[in-house]
Amino acid sequence: MRFSNWATAATGSSAAFPVAIVMIMVWLVTGPVFHYSDTWQLIINTETTIVTFLMVFLIRKSQNKDSKAVQLKLNELLASHEGKGNRTVNIEDLTEAELDHLYKFYIRLSDPAEKDADLTKTHSIDAAEENQKTKSSRRGAAIKPAKQ
Repeated sequence: MRFSNWATAATGSSAAFPVAIVMIMVWLVTGPVFHYSDTWQLIINTETTIVTFLMVFLIRKSQNKDSKAVQLKLNELLASHEGKGNRTVNIEDLTEAELDHLYKFYIRLSDPAEKDADLTKTHSIDAAEENQKTKSSRRGAAIKPAKQ
């Protein structure tokens, strides 16, 4: 685990690119020495294949760690926000079908909320629809002329 953390940091550092350039330059300079043989070409092909293979795993490890950290931060924000629901804490554990279902729910929630000036007032589809009805009835009452 420590080695992969070190390798991730090292390959993502500013020094990694110049080191790769130096390695390629050394390979190029040795070309005439080995008469540009098949073995000479095979060396760079093998090295780049191995490095690419290992980098896939390092990149994925780094992405998983970053994703987990972001999810934890979002969960903390959701859990600590007073007056808001905790339904989406640990949402990343849902199946793809469950996420699609929840996505459709929030699309429905956003439809009436798009008509509101303050998008943070509603927490459910019912509340959003009720809020919109209340606002519409108030606007209608304000527009109607007073009875004489």
